[in-house]
Amino acid sequence: MSRIEISLKDAGVRFEGRQGAGGLKDWLTELVTGGQLGQAKYAVDALKGLNLNIGEGERVGLIGLNGAGKSTLLKVIAGIYPPTSGVAVVRGHVCPMFEFATGFEMNQSGYENIRIRGLLLGMSRAEIEEKLPEIAAFTELGDFLKFPVRTYSAGMFVRLAFAVSTSVNPEILLIDEVIGAGDIRFAEKAKRRMTGFMEQGKIVVLASHSRELLTSFCDRTVWLDRGQIRMDGRTAEVFDEYVRSASQEKPEVAC
Repeated sequence: MSRIEISLKDAGVRFEGRQGAGGLKDWLTELVTGGQLGQAKYAVDALKGLNLNIGEGERVGLIGLNGAGKSTLLKVIAGIYPPTSGVAVVRGHVCPMFEFATGFEMNQSGYENIRIRGLLLGMSRAEIEEKLPEIAAFTELGDFLKFPVRTYSAGMFVRLAFAVSTSVNPEILLIDEVIGAGDIRFAEKAKRRMTGFMEQGKIVVLASHSRELLTSFCDRTVWLDRGQIRMDGRTAEVFDEYVRSASQEKPEVAC
């Protein structure tokens, strides 16, 4: 059996571009001037020199202010963003729970979307049909599964996405603030299913601002600050330090 792990070594993600660039006029000007648009260039280091190892069976939380790099890190692990520097090695089947719209046809019913999403997750048609009643029951959406997904509330959409995505028993589950959505009973069901993943030796990485959620799910938490790891340790200790620091620092003005 192959090892399941996440390993980042000096990993960085830099976004570069020109302010205001991207339109047809800008493209024609660049063509005529040989690339001298005159607009100010920018470079944003979303992640800088990250060294992080997550092994099989770990539940790891991610905290940090908005813009700290949590979502970027999740997308690097998912393979959506390749690192622009350093190395990211991920071994195991990854299921990202933040790109909810991917693979969903908003004009199709919930049932049809279960089938479509299942195929995208690598399930066979026979496997999907076999699991369909279980997935439908887990959503608790009842007859709403016969209606187009565009009629769903955000909470209903989360239920459907979570139920389908976790039906494949992913080895690495990446979550960005979704478990808290919906009612308390569904959150408890999701928690039990997540706990089941961990008992099977899976990896869960959860980005959240909720202390209750992180201390409930994660033994370990990583605090990101301006694209770098500021602290990595036991969840309660890291969260206490994070809150203490946030109360002492002056808020930055966003540009």
